[in-house]
Order: sequence, then structure tokens, then C-alpha cells
Amino acid sequence: MIEALGFEFFRNALIAGFLASIACGVIGSFVVVKRMASLAGGISHAAFGGIGLGYFLGISPLAGAAAVALGTSAATAWIRMKADQHLDTLVGAIWATGMAAGILFIYITPGFAPDLFSYLFGNILLVPRETLLVMALLTAGICGIVAILYPRLVAVTFDEEYASVMGLHPDRIMVILLLLTGLTVVMLIQIVGIILVIALLTLPAATARLFSRSMKELIVGASLLGMVFTTAGIWLSYAFDIPSGATIVIVSACVYFGALPLQHRILCRREPI
Repeated sequence: MIEALGFEFFRNALIAGFLASIACGVIGSFVVVKRMASLAGGISHAAFGGIGLGYFLGISPLAGAAAVALGTSAATAWIRMKADQHLDTLVGAIWATGMAAGILFIYITPGFAPDLFSYLFGNILLVPRETLLVMALLTAGICGIVAILYPRLVAVTFDEEYASVMGLHPDRIMVILLLLTGLTVVMLIQIVGIILVIALLTLPAATARLFSRSMKELIVGASLLGMVFTTAGIWLSYAFDIPSGATIVIVSACVYFGALPLQHRILCRREPI
């Protein structure tokens, strides 16, 4: 297996996995604690509409996905603040609309849509070197914004009413958090695909939460677990010639469900966040 490191595509895949794991560890921790997994799933599936739009306009599908994911994140934050709608209804509408729009755009685009399968299910082994630079910049930007706004993000994540009383403007912070979630979703599309984004965004953080006593411990633990999951998934997919995105998610799920029986023992020793 060591000989695989001699291939550039394999090294690129490992680097992409590390970068994605950091972004997932940071944003996924807030998503899990805030219980926004379904909302993040809605944003990721809405991004499929951007991929279809990219094919239709003849631009990069990922650029279209980024534009729609950020637009959907901002619109979701606004609707969440202004409209009297239950969150599950809002998520369902976003989810369905994005997927339907993507299907329609792809259908009316002349010719064949290349790489569509990889956008749906991901292929980390095909991440090119130039994409790594974009991922590195996005990861640095996400980490930088979270570091600057960390106290406010934590306050809003745990108690929006308290944050409002303290004058922290929770609505604005939620807009920023949702926009960062949208950027993370775009990063993960090439890793595990739109269908599996929600799993990689939440499973490392959900697993790390069992062992964490603070938000900082959770972020670090989720990032490290994400690196372990992506690395193991890449090695297994290479060794057995199976889809990389699905393998990464299966590894993540196995560790998460394997850790659940330890939950009560862990809770007896410490108070989790």
C-alpha cells in the first residue's frame, strides 16, 4: 500500500481529505450542537441546482454550486428570521427545489453532462492540484472567521435568546454561520458528493461530541477524526477499487455507531457539551 504514495493523485486525495476534515471539524461542530444537520442537508441538495445551472450556462458546475449554496444559505437565514415557517418545512422546500432545478437544467442542456456522477457521489481520488489551493484558501478563510467570531458563535449556538440579551446580534451571526456552512458544503462536493455531504459534515463531530467537554475540544476532536476517516476511506477505496466517497462515509458511520455503546460510560465520567 505504501507504493500508492508515489502517485500524485493519491497524495492530492490525502491532502484534500485533511483540508476537508478541518473545515468539517470546525463548521460541523456548530452544526451538530445547534442541531442544524437537516438544514445543512437542505443547503447541500440545493447546491445541485447550481451544478445544473453551471452545465446550462457553460461555466464550472462547482462555481454554480458555490453561488447557489451561498444564495440559499443567505435566503434560508432571512426566511428563518422573517417568515413564520417550521424549520422542517423550510428544509423540505429547499431540498426539493434544489434537486428539481438541477434535474431540469441538466435535462435542457444540450449534450451529455460530464462528471455528473462524481458531483453526486464524489471522487476524492480525482481532485486536481489546483483545487487543493482553492480548498486551502477556503479552509483558511473559514477558520479565520470562526476564530474572530468564536465567542459570539458559541453564544448563539447554545442560546440565541441569551445572545440577544447580551447584544450579540444573533440573527447576523446565524447568517454568517449558514454562509460558512454553504462554503463547507461546496468543499465537500468533490470529496463525498452532494448525496453524502451531510454525513461527513456531521458524523466526525457527532462522534467527537461523545468525548468532549468543551466546544474547543469538540472542534479539535472532530477535525482529527475527520482526518482519520478520510485517510482510512481513501486507503480502502484504493485497495479494493470501490467508490471513495461512499467508503469514507461507511468508515465514519461504523466508528460513530461503534462509539455509541460507550456513551453512557463516558457520560458517567464527564458532562458532555
